[in-house]
Amino acid sequence: MNRRNRLLPAALALATATALLVSSCSSSGSEDDQDSAEGTPSNSPAATAPSTPGTPDATTTAPGTPVPGATAPGTTAPAPGTPAGSPPPATTPGTGTPPGSPAPPPAGARWQPTPGLAWQWQLGGGVDQSVDVPVYDIDGFENDASVVAALHAKGRKVICYINAGSWEDFRPDSAAFAKSLQGSDTGWKGEKWFDIRKLDQLRPLMATRFDMCRSKGFDAVEPDTIEAYNQNSGFPLTADDQLRYNRMLAQLAHERGLAIGLKNDLDQIPALLPDFDFAVNEECAQFDECDRVAPFVKAGKAVFHVEYKLDTDRFCGKAKSLGFSSMRKKLELDAWRKPC
Repeated sequence: MNRRNRLLPAALALATATALLVSSCSSSGSEDDQDSAEGTPSNSPAATAPSTPGTPDATTTAPGTPVPGATAPGTTAPAPGTPAGSPPPATTPGTGTPPGSPAPPPAGARWQPTPGLAWQWQLGGGVDQSVDVPVYDIDGFENDASVVAALHAKGRKVICYINAGSWEDFRPDSAAFAKSLQGSDTGWKGEKWFDIRKLDQLRPLMATRFDMCRSKGFDAVEPDTIEAYNQNSGFPLTADDQLRYNRMLAQLAHERGLAIGLKNDLDQIPALLPDFDFAVNEECAQFDECDRVAPFVKAGKAVFHVEYKLDTDRFCGKAKSLGFSSMRKKLELDAWRKPC
């Protein structure tokens, strides 16, 4: 499902979603179709390979084969003085590793995306692999390991998009989520908010989804709809409930060696900044909120940012000054992009 999780107050959520869907369905004659996008048209063919292969990742001679001494772009290097081949000291993220969970990887082992990395975010249609950027964010369910491997072979890092905050009736694991976990409609067809207070039930289900991301070779995860506490979820959720749930997600990702991005949830950025490795933001310029996301960049962490309604001349100047990785996208999040 394409996510546009710059969620409005509960009273407007359904009406806004409906209006956006109507707008996107009639976009064939919109200004989006007139804009250039680095040669990437809105109807780019699925999984199109570039005519000239992308530059190989500096850290690999073949997919998954490290080059001695090399450090991947956006990845934290070992501490000075560390003997060659020695792993950094191990750390346990979050509040501890629950029984049966994977052992935490060494500190610094996971990807650490740094500010300014260009990116592509495509959740609709087969992935157009010809966009020459170092980071791709794609749907974790709808893309198999071969797509991730192909992007890795071109030197890309790949983020696994999943929905972590609401039930979707079209996902292959939808039957695993009990009715008691499902609350009010989110405003998108076939989706209902999760009761995020029930960590004992949601933790193993989310762990399975994160395991899927890891098994397919993804470098990071982007969990969506993780600010239910300020929505009409059907449950009496509090900000503390959301903090506990989001930190649980960060712990699950880190235990699996995956980086994790904080999707929107602006009010909780000060509390969650230490737990998340990057941010994904929608429409902070549209709502004059980009300064609230800037702490990620100040902490040396990337902010992957999109706008849907504003053209690039209305937000790129400030986005660049803040160190964001920004672009304009169509609401359906297909291959089209207009970067800053």
